[in-house]
Amino acid sequence: MEAVNLTEVEKKGLLDIARRTIESRLTSSEQQVSVVASKKLEEKRGAFVTIKKHGKLRGCIGYIEAIKPLCQVVEEMAEAAAFRDPRFVPLTFDELKDLDIEISVLTPLKQVKDINEIEVGIHGIYIVRKGNSGLLLPQVATEYGWDRQTFLGQTCLKAGLDYNAWRDKDTKIYIFSADVFSETGLK
Repeated sequence: MEAVNLTEVEKKGLLDIARRTIESRLTSSEQQVSVVASKKLEEKRGAFVTIKKHGKLRGCIGYIEAIKPLCQVVEEMAEAAAFRDPRFVPLTFDELKDLDIEISVLTPLKQVKDINEIEVGIHGIYIVRKGNSGLLLPQVATEYGWDRQTFLGQTCLKAGLDYNAWRDKDTKIYIFSADVFSETGLK
């Protein structure tokens, strides 16, 4: 899988885009979001923006596929994670100081035929079966201490499938890796 290999400056630039996007929506101000001049940030990439409050999930939305430039994906997904994640009420101005923004820049998906190809902590999983799909980022398995089979089962549940649906020959399993970084990790 091709690595993303963003520099610290590029990572900080993406985190700045995400934070300023959320702040400008909460303050109804037109903040100019400065983008670091970088060819990598203009590449089409899949990415997720995760928002945590006091270490707990507060929103997470992203694009799986590389359909837009990375800097645009981060801007759009920051807004979506903050205000349109159906699992949470929209963020409020008072929460801003307590948030940590995490970005996961994805490599392209690769279908696997053997689950032993999945490396827990390295790969995220995307499962598709009969119109249902679910994705869990690589860091989720590590955060919960899951083994490979638990990770597969939990991804199936996220897709609205039976826990063991990954064992069915009609289930497609894809893996990807991600360059994951957060505001607290780069301070």
